[in-house]
Parts: sequence; structure tokens; C-alpha cells
Amino acid sequence: MSDPLREFENRLLSRLDARKESGTLRSLRIVEGLIDLNSNDYLGLARDPRLKAAIKALEESNEHLPVGSTASRLLAGNSRLAEETESIIARFHRSESALFFNSGYDANVGLYSALGRVYGTIVYDELIHASVHDGMRLSKARCVPFRHNDPQHLQEILESIKGPVVVAVEGIYSMDGTICRLPEILDVCDGNNAVLSVDEAHSAGVLGPHGGGLVQQLGLQDQVAIRLITYGKAFGCHGAAVLGSATLRQFLINYARPLMYSTFASNHSLLAVQAAYSLMPQLDPERERLARLISFFGLKVNGLEISGVMSSNTAIQSIEIPGNAAVRHAADALTRAGFDARPIVSPTVPAGTERIRICLHSFNTEEELERFATHLKVPVS
Repeated sequence: MSDPLREFENRLLSRLDARKESGTLRSLRIVEGLIDLNSNDYLGLARDPRLKAAIKALEESNEHLPVGSTASRLLAGNSRLAEETESIIARFHRSESALFFNSGYDANVGLYSALGRVYGTIVYDELIHASVHDGMRLSKARCVPFRHNDPQHLQEILESIKGPVVVAVEGIYSMDGTICRLPEILDVCDGNNAVLSVDEAHSAGVLGPHGGGLVQQLGLQDQVAIRLITYGKAFGCHGAAVLGSATLRQFLINYARPLMYSTFASNHSLLAVQAAYSLMPQLDPERERLARLISFFGLKVNGLEISGVMSSNTAIQSIEIPGNAAVRHAADALTRAGFDARPIVSPTVPAGTERIRICLHSFNTEEELERFATHLKVPVS
């Protein structure tokens, strides 16, 4: 091996060794045969035969279409199917328009980097997703955090800022499972001439009429300027859409770089999203069952007086176990007991707030959750 190649390998290994020493080294693994308390498949739609059948039927009726989109959306990648899919999305969410992205990450990076061209300041909940942070960094806007879910602190910050502001929040926060105090935050935004953007990645499909999301559950779709819907969670497939006005859609077509410079989603992905939407109205029983399991789990962990429980009324539950080594050890014990529940280590969460992150699903059973809670109380050695 030549010296430059050896140096290249050594530099990479040095950074990996540093992560290993700090307990933050990540790796890929395949998990089979465990009880799923980890995935974002909240309604079990990713494994539902109904979704597979609906996708197959749509593909058979669209056999004339190529597999891939063949180019970026602005070149050869646009199609009637893409625009038809966006119309379905917009109608379902009672939005003027929708713009499809390859992933939620792409959508947030594209959205916030583009908004920085016309908004000098972005104010964000301190627990906002990493993809929003990456978009904000590219935006070159001034980015200011406010305390999690704290409308009063948001008010204080907005009063101190001159010029146009975008405020970024999530419907359900991905690590703590808290629900956004949306009506109060929207009131603060309206009173300070700020535009609100709500990431509904974890609330779409689960909350609201037929899974429309938190904004629709509260009837605020005409007051929230921007919504993000992702399809890799409760919708059981892949991709994302930004909802808003036709003007916002046209703006993002012109300024969202992940849309401009990436090959567009495959036709299979678009058909899968259409199929998922066709099933959403039928999934009210799954949503109701999920709500019952959330209540059951909360009662069970409170009854066992398990330390570190972070209060949540959503499918995302967390047990704080401070320290990367400690939380990994606890997660390994749960794996040996037959549960797939992953450790969330720093720096993904702040040091001292490391946790076991639990995702509940409509297909879980009360017996599984009872056994899991018991293992949380007395971890397997």
C-alpha cells in the first residue's frame, strides 16, 4: 500500500478508535426473531399484506411505466404519476399543494436551506431533528433555539428579533415522544409575525382524522404555513412531502437543492405512497389499538415504579439510563431477553440523558409489553 493510502486508512481508523473509546461507535446489524420495540412502523403497515396487495395492483395497472424516474425532477424525472401523487397527498392533508422528496432528510435539508434565502432568522425547538439542523447550517441564516415546547421562551426570543422569522417545531418529537404545544406556539408566531413550520414525521398517520397528523387533528391546516410528511414511518413505505401553498411549492422547485440535483424517486416509491394513502382511512382500528397500548404501557411502567421513565402519551417512550456504557449494557440485556429496543447514546442526545428508546406498535401485545416492563425493572444480567 502506498504512503498516501496508508495515511488515509490511518486517519479514518484514528477517528473510529476515538469513537470506540468514547462508547459512541456505530455499526450496522441485522436483527431477526426479536419483539419489535424499535422500528417506526407504528401501524404495522410496512408488513401489512393489504399494503403489499395495493402496491401490486397499482404496479400491474401501470406496467407501461419505467422502474426509475431516470433523472432529476427538473430534467426527465417529472411525470404525470408524480403530479398525481402530489395531488393525492395535498387533498388528503387539506393543503393547497404538496411537493414530493426522496426522503424526510432531503425534504428538511432542502426546505430550510432554501428558506434561508428569504428569512434571515430561523428559530427552532432545541429538540428539533438533525436534518433540520443540517438544513439550517446550509441556509446561512441566523439560527436560534428555544427551550423545548416552551411558548413563553419562544415569545421572549421573537420579541428580541427584528426582521422575518421562521419557527421550526415537530408534531411529535422523535426522542422524547412529547407532543408539540401547537396552538400556543402558533399564537406566539401569529402575534410576532413569524411563519410556523411543523415536521409531522412521527405524527402523520398516527394522529388526526384518518392519520392526517397533529395539525389536522387540531384543525389548524389553514394557519400553519409549512408541514412535512414522511412515509417511512406510519405510512410503511418511503419518501416525504412538503405541504403548503402553491407559491411555496414553486419556490422549492427553484431553490431546494436536494430536489434539483438528485435523481427523483422511483415510480415504485410513488405507487407505494399512493397505496398507503388508499389504506389510511381503513386503519382507524390500528390507531385505536395503538392508543390503548400506549395507555397500558404507561400504567405498567408507573405501577412498577421503573426509574428513568420519561413521561409520554405517544408511541415513543424512553427510559433514561445515563452514560453510554450503562445504556448499551441495558440494551444488550434486553436483546438477550428477546426484545429489539435500542440505546440512544450521546451525542445523539445530550450527555447524561442517554436512554433506551421504545417505539410501540399496533401489532405489539399487552403480554409483550408486560414482560418488557418487567425486564426494565429487573434487567437480565
